[in-house]
Amino acid sequence: MKIKVKKSSLEGEIQCPPSKSYTHRALVISSLAAGKSNLNNILISRDTNATINCCRMLGVNIVGKRDDVLSHNLKNVTVTSEGGSCGFITPNDVLQSDNSGTTIRLLTSVCALVSDGYSVLTGDDSLRRRPMGDLIKALNQLGVTCFSTNSNYFPPVIVKGGGIEGGITQISGQISSQFISSLLLSSIFSKKGTTIQVLGNQVSKPYIESTIHIMKYFGVDIINEINYSISENFAEAITEMESPKIANVVTEEYIVPPNLVYKAKDFDVPGDFSTASLLMAAAILTKGNLTIKGLNFDMPQGDMAIIDILRKMGCQVTIDRLRGSLNVEGNSKLQGGIFDLRKTPDLLPVLAILSLVAKGETHIHGISHARYKETDRVANIASQLRRFGAYIVEKEDSIIIKPPQQIRGASIESFKDHRLFMAFTIAGLATENSSVDGAESVDVSYPQFVSDLKRVGADIQTVGTS
Repeated sequence: MKIKVKKSSLEGEIQCPPSKSYTHRALVISSLAAGKSNLNNILISRDTNATINCCRMLGVNIVGKRDDVLSHNLKNVTVTSEGGSCGFITPNDVLQSDNSGTTIRLLTSVCALVSDGYSVLTGDDSLRRRPMGDLIKALNQLGVTCFSTNSNYFPPVIVKGGGIEGGITQISGQISSQFISSLLLSSIFSKKGTTIQVLGNQVSKPYIESTIHIMKYFGVDIINEINYSISENFAEAITEMESPKIANVVTEEYIVPPNLVYKAKDFDVPGDFSTASLLMAAAILTKGNLTIKGLNFDMPQGDMAIIDILRKMGCQVTIDRLRGSLNVEGNSKLQGGIFDLRKTPDLLPVLAILSLVAKGETHIHGISHARYKETDRVANIASQLRRFGAYIVEKEDSIIIKPPQQIRGASIESFKDHRLFMAFTIAGLATENSSVDGAESVDVSYPQFVSDLKRVGADIQTVGTS
């Protein structure tokens, strides 16, 4: 579906959708915990539905209004499970992850806990081009029979049940934090404990911190040790391509003792700062004024860094921690600068469109791992910002954006990537007239995106298929 957008000014309040990241993790951990957990305010979207469906196929009982997607109401579900340690049934069909990289990566390790037999995990065309090799090899080192059906280590993936032996496994930190989160969540059931050694620079670490946080909430503590012999500045300044030596150095260890169990508990999913960052950008690009509600500033989310980024660029952001809200006034004049997104790759689309209205050049680096998301976000952002009139210099791990004198209207491709569609739509609201394809992609993370923006003043019209 294609939409047309025109210059708008957004004013009002928006309830931030629940965190997709925490919803996935809460569903998986409560499936691994013996007993009944009530999960409140979960995100209902295409991605999270994939996790729900896969967990059900493993024998987990999940009840709630999960299929009432179109109403966009906040949902609660009850998860009842007999727990991990070979407590899952062999699925009687392929586990379909759709477009969700989080689903297939977290559940690949979970499938090692199936009592017997094999599990097959796959996804849509996009997901079948996303890397799984590092996770497969790490599980092999822990005694799990796990392999890809092709030589590229892409899905489909086949996992033999029977449990996780444990021991020491080494995994690159360069591609995706989801691999490490997957190992952490399931390896508490390993027979002799697990040590996960991270090689090279660890990207998206805040997502691992979110995993550790929710594991602790459900009763499991792990040990995280950093190799302080490597200078933090040195580790941040180089990439695997610039210095192959760092790629083989253990920079961090996660130690998971044996005989741990999750405790079934109730959990409230916080608002999603990845989505909130897009809404904050919408206030700025349209020179509007938005209050975003439903946020939790005490629960770790890497994309909360958008607040510091905006303040560094000169934007006024007012936080109300007690009410769980923030306000962004869009009349500030932004200043470009140098930004490292190695820890927060989902902020790349947001910072990229903000750069269109920032004075001077914006240098964004530490983004090579954003090429392995739903699409190659670095290349796709570069190509579409040029259509808006920006001057772009694209490198493997960085992008330089010089804004146009005025953002020009354009026909924009989203490449069926939900975050790119939302970002480009917001940028289009600063033009006289633009179109963006791929509106259906928002079902992945924010089904009510268009309706929420229209409610606070966005001029958006659906014009049919692209």
